[in-house]
Amino acid sequence: MSGERYTKDHDFLRVDGAVATIGITDFAQSQLGDIVFVELPAPGKRVAKGEQLATIESVKAASEVYAPISGEVLAVNEGLVSSPDAVNKDPLGEGWLLTLRVENPAELDALLDEDAYRAFLESEG
Repeated sequence: MSGERYTKDHDFLRVDGAVATIGITDFAQSQLGDIVFVELPAPGKRVAKGEQLATIESVKAASEVYAPISGEVLAVNEGLVSSPDAVNKDPLGEGWLLTLRVENPAELDALLDEDAYRAFLESEG
């Protein structure tokens, strides 16, 4: 399965085969404000869907990112250590957080596609 998926917590997954690139959406970064620190897990860490995966701190607050699917962390965006503001500037591109190996492809079915995510944003007002 390929393509982008979204969560109601405003995370995105860009799925390419068995690898999912995970980050936060443009809506999420705009709500957080200026991001000043990103804490990422170590590659090799295994997470279950719903477990804390990362922490993003902004001038307003700290926010946890929870694993939208189960998997093993393959890589993290090391560039965020020195430039956490990349999440603000380009959340769906250079501001990605990490990649996960997709362990259970069926978990992807529970996530929103782009149209469903847009409808969810509109319903949230």
